Amino acid sequence: MISAAINTARSETLPLFPLRAATPTDSTPTDSTPATSTPATSTPATSTSATSTSATSTPATSTPEGPQGSPARRWRRGELCGRLTELSAWGPSASLTLAIDLVLEAQQQGEPVAWISTRESSFFPPDAAANGVDLGALPVVHANSGRTAGRAADRLLRSGAFALIIIDLGRTERGRTVGAGAGLPLPLQSRLLQLALKHDAAVLFLTEKPSTAPSLGSLVSLRAQARRRKTGPGHYTCELLVLKDKRHGPGWQHDTFRNGPPGLR
Repeated sequence: MISAAINTARSETLPLFPLRAATPTDSTPTDSTPATSTPATSTPATSTSATSTSATSTPATSTPEGPQGSPARRWRRGELCGRLTELSAWGPSASLTLAIDLVLEAQQQGEPVAWISTRESSFFPPDAAANGVDLGALPVVHANSGRTAGRAADRLLRSGAFALIIIDLGRTERGRTVGAGAGLPLPLQSRLLQLALKHDAAVLFLTEKPSTAPSLGSLVSLRAQARRRKTGPGHYTCELLVLKDKRHGPGWQHDTFRNGPPGLR
């Protein structure tokens, strides 16, 4: 069922393209916490890797989980199920770190995850693998626009086989900054929301835009901004600042503390 859903989703996407090495100008560190699984050395048979970003890192400490309902527990896959979530970033940030945290959590729970990326995607599979993601269990679908990425997510969600769908829209949509809609019409967002509710799945949009830019739409239940702050030599805080939350209200913050890769300033 999973294979059929992936093949159907790809029917409207661009041909897959091979990996390229990250460079200082096109990579953004994810600083993600490694899991205990052995990193894969190649992309899965169901997909090829996307171009882009991030550098490997080692864990420092993270925010304690705290009591039920605390900010540390709100950035969990289970808390995001049945919702549309948008995680934005602008400049050096921690959006991939925070997204990879959700992927690792789902994989450790045995839940299938899919990653949908556009041309502007910042996902770089070798870095994800180095941080503990099992690439053999992570299908990557490439789309040529936000609308096509949304259609691919629709196909995958309809299969009922995925607990988490990451839709990496990147910075621009046809040469403009991603803003409200971003090529995802309201009817398409509505379908994604209904499917997420039906199959108890989490849908996470990654966008690159400032916190003052509008969200993707009124159906987004949680909108957060990610940023990275240096706290010492080789030490960084990855901050998630919630701008909109229909369930708990805006204003809460989730922090994790990481050791950056060599050379990161």
